[in-house]
Amino acid sequence: MIRCPDCGAEIDVDEDEVEEGEILSCPECESELEVTQTHPVHLNPISDDLDEEEDEEGEEEEVEEEDDEEDDLDEDEEEEDEE
Repeated sequence: MIRCPDCGAEIDVDEDEVEEGEILSCPECESELEVTQTHPVHLNPISDDLDEEEDEEGEEEEVEEEDDEEDDLDEDEEEEDEE
């Protein structure tokens, strides 16, 4: 019997039929688990942190783009003042 690394619930899986890289779902906590080893079967939770990190990176890029736009506006205003 395999146990969920997140909640400890038993996951009913035939250890001979599972493949490395396969994604399983815990019936109790609904975590997605990747099979990282087959004999014995070892599961690693698939973290949502990766998705969150990608989202944060996207937000940082948007902020940088806004800053660049503000800099461009400031430069235009300075040129107008010089004239």
